[in-house]
Amino acid sequence: MKSFKISKNDANQRLDKFISKAVPNLPGSLMYKYIRTKRIKVNSKRAQISTRLNEGDTVDMYINDEFFLKSEHRYDFSGASKNIDIIYEDENIILADKKAGLLCHPDDKEYIDNLIARIKRYLYEKGEYDPDSENSFTPALVNRIDRNTGGIVIAAKNAQSLKILNAQMKERNLKKTYLCVVHGVMERKNGTLEGWLLKDEKKNKVKIFKKNVPGSKEIRTRYSVIENDYQNDLSLVEVDLLTGRTHQIRAHFASIGHPLLGDGKYGTNELNKKLGYKKQFLYSYKLKFELDENAGMLSYLNGKVFTAEDVWFVKEFKDRNL
Repeated sequence: MKSFKISKNDANQRLDKFISKAVPNLPGSLMYKYIRTKRIKVNSKRAQISTRLNEGDTVDMYINDEFFLKSEHRYDFSGASKNIDIIYEDENIILADKKAGLLCHPDDKEYIDNLIARIKRYLYEKGEYDPDSENSFTPALVNRIDRNTGGIVIAAKNAQSLKILNAQMKERNLKKTYLCVVHGVMERKNGTLEGWLLKDEKKNKVKIFKKNVPGSKEIRTRYSVIENDYQNDLSLVEVDLLTGRTHQIRAHFASIGHPLLGDGKYGTNELNKKLGYKKQFLYSYKLKFELDENAGMLSYLNGKVFTAEDVWFVKEFKDRNL
């Protein structure tokens, strides 16, 4: 038998979700059976699978000790690099400047070193995250950026912050602004591109159409040209996503004849090879919090703007070293 005291990070989740994280050795079929037969209780009372846990609750589990055994292992994040560029940090969040080439999360080819692993190691070594003292919560990223793109990524240090930021993200209250370099001189200094985007899930690629086609979603991309490079036939552009779709910036600019420099998927390799660049010139460099009344404990962030100062290609562009 073992009892779990529900902490702030464990609260506001269903009983079955909590158990699956806190006791991963317990098979799901047995978990549901033990809840049904009252071998798992909440506050000494019968509970349901969907019972919502509150801070201070006690979950009593009258099950074999073997399910509670933890195998000896080294924390996965221990092998991650210590290299992490933090733009802002407080007791609830971290804003990290992810560099191009680094994964946000592990994939089937690269598991050890990624942004969330680096953040976990950083917090663990600071004494702010102890996996053994947490029943179910682990620091998590609120947004993600493609491996070949750099920019600001938000990490939540606690469950309540994660819940709030996920909701604010869904309502598009976290405003991201991008910098990119595109092929061709854009004579029109600013404007809003409109179209319809259709995603091919198998190829992980999208197509842009001028009118609505079955399965497509409307997209709007606002841009402002910062500077033109007539010698190299390039433009440095600031971009606001009025809609947030997969590969929207890359595909939208390519559809009007201005693919991103270094973009092999939507661009032209012949043009990229001419300048010798393989990395795509795209950076999520600015983040503004425009939070609503549901921001709660994070309302102090409302109106704040954070900027990544070290965008690797900006100085090269302005110095004409491309």
